[in-house]
Amino acid sequence: MKPHGSVYFSWGYNRDWYTRSDIRFKNTKTDNYDFTFVNAHASDKPDFKDFWRFNSWTIPQYDMTLGYLFHDKHNLGIEVSWNHLKYVVDDNQIIHVKGQIRGRYLDKDTLVTPAFVHLQHTNGNNYLMVNLVKHKVLWDRRLLKVSAVGKVGAGPLVSYTISTVLGNHQEGPFHYHGLVVGSSLGLKADIFRYFFLQTDVQGAFADYTNTFLGDDRQGRATHVFGSLQAIWAFGFNVPL
Repeated sequence: MKPHGSVYFSWGYNRDWYTRSDIRFKNTKTDNYDFTFVNAHASDKPDFKDFWRFNSWTIPQYDMTLGYLFHDKHNLGIEVSWNHLKYVVDDNQIIHVKGQIRGRYLDKDTLVTPAFVHLQHTNGNNYLMVNLVKHKVLWDRRLLKVSAVGKVGAGPLVSYTISTVLGNHQEGPFHYHGLVVGSSLGLKADIFRYFFLQTDVQGAFADYTNTFLGDDRQGRATHVFGSLQAIWAFGFNVPL
């Protein structure tokens, strides 16, 4: 008999680490600035204290996945994943700032306070990805199966940014910010066929090209950075 596939859903949480990046802030339409933070550092914001509140499961950095495994000889699958990471440029760090602000040229190390610039993708730095999935069974018994899982995928950044630039504050909305590509490796333990636990390490590159700045949304922030994400999740399978 030809093997049938299975649908699966998982929910989990993550911690994140980011590479330094050059961040360009530009608005020459309704303001007059065009400057770059060179080698800026950013951190995640896990908010795990909210995990235990039943109505706050989506406040921490979470991951949600819906997929289909073909259960053919290649052990392939396809899935759609929503990775809710959070990205905060650290306040009060000394950054080399290069460019011009309202006619004044800068090219020096500067203490970046929230009154000058604050930038965070915390609702969040969202990766909406379509992934090709490959399984390799490592151990299989009647009630427990352990597999190695590899993924590669890409998709849009559908993010929500909070920013203040030169005193001009902006929040949201959710919209298309750019593109992300990534891959991951992990382990999956299937229990009684219908439930599983999974852990993954995912590396990704995010290219932000369309982040709104200012209450009139005429400014833009652009930057490229890498992320490393540690994920732990639980889920269920529906054999077909």
